[in-house]
Amino acid sequence: MERVDGRKPDQLREVSVERGWSAHAEGSALISFGETKVLCTASFTNGVPRWKVGKGEGWVTAEYSMLPRATHTRSDREAVKGKLGGRTHEISRLIGRALRSIVDFKALGENTIVIDCDVLQADGGTRTAAITGAYIALVDAIEWGKANGFIAEKKNPLSDSIAAISVGIIDSVPMLDLAYTEDVRAETDMNVVVTGSGKFVEVQGTAEAAPFDRAELNALLDLALKGTSELALVQAKILESPRA
Repeated sequence: MERVDGRKPDQLREVSVERGWSAHAEGSALISFGETKVLCTASFTNGVPRWKVGKGEGWVTAEYSMLPRATHTRSDREAVKGKLGGRTHEISRLIGRALRSIVDFKALGENTIVIDCDVLQADGGTRTAAITGAYIALVDAIEWGKANGFIAEKKNPLSDSIAAISVGIIDSVPMLDLAYTEDVRAETDMNVVVTGSGKFVEVQGTAEAAPFDRAELNALLDLALKGTSELALVQAKILESPRA
C-alpha cells in the first residue's frame, strides 16, 4: 500500500538526533521522527523530593509540552490558561513511567533527574519521539552526575535502553510510525514502549472504528518491536559518538 510519504508499511520515518543540543542542560537531544521534532532536556539535581529523603534512592520524572505553533493552527499556552490539559498530564506521566522502568534508583543515589520534552513541531508520534529522545538525554545526565562525583563511577543506574513507536491499522493494513495524516484516519491506533532487550513497558491501543482481533494485535506488536529495535540501534550509535 502506498503511504502519503512513499514509505512501506513497515518502514520508519527518517530519524535524526542532535545530541547535546542545549548548552546548559546536563543532557539533551533534539530528535526528529520525520517532520515531528521534540527537544528533550535532562536537568540533574543533587537531592530528592521530601518523600524520598533518607531512603538512599534517586528519582526520575518528566514533563511534556507543545509549543503554541507546533501544529497547523496556534493553540493557547497552557501556562496562560492557568492549568495543564489532560493530554499533557497523560503524556508527561507516560514518559516518566517509561524512563523509570529502566532506572535503578539505588544506583542513582539521592539525585533527581527531570526530563523536559518540548514539541517544536508536531506531525504525529510526539510522545513516542519524546520517549526515544528522552532516553538519550537521560544517559548524558547520568554521565554528568558520574563525572561530577554525584553518582559512583562503578555504578550503572540504567538496566536497559528504552524507545517507543506508534503503529496502526489503515484500510485494513498494519502500519509503522504513523504521520499525522495517517493517524487521524487510522482504524486502530497504538503507542508501544519497549526496552532495548525487547520487553514491553506500555501498550496503549484503541480501536477508532471496527474492533481489532488477536491476529491484528499480534501484527501491530510485531511491527512495534521491529521499529523499536531499529530505534535502539539509532540510540546506541548516537551515544557511541562524542557528545557535542
